[in-house]
Amino acid sequence: MSKKTLFISDAVAIALVTFAGFAFHGETDASILPRFLLSFVPLTIAWFILAPLLGLYQPEIASNPKQLWRPALAMLFAAPLAALVRANILGSMVIPVFANVLTATSALGMVVWRGIYFLLIHKS
Repeated sequence: MSKKTLFISDAVAIALVTFAGFAFHGETDASILPRFLLSFVPLTIAWFILAPLLGLYQPEIASNPKQLWRPALAMLFAAPLAALVRANILGSMVIPVFANVLTATSALGMVVWRGIYFLLIHKS
């Protein structure tokens, strides 16, 4: 897979995890779109700022299962940053439970996705 494909699939993985969070709360209709974007956009931007700094788009790192800690580490910083940006946009405070759940689920989601990526590139 190319870097472009990995880049796009990372955004899709973030979107799926974000949507799963809304679905968990029973919110899946089109009316959630503004709130969905308030979570998805800052998280995706933070991810794409931090992920390259941790080498997550270098083939030797992206294809190494021993490096699956890197996506989790990137999300440990990206998600709280996204929660802070989201709170600022809303003119509110960061809700610690929201930030913690966003961090944990996003980190898990990216590790699962990158694990799937590893399996896909080694299968072909």
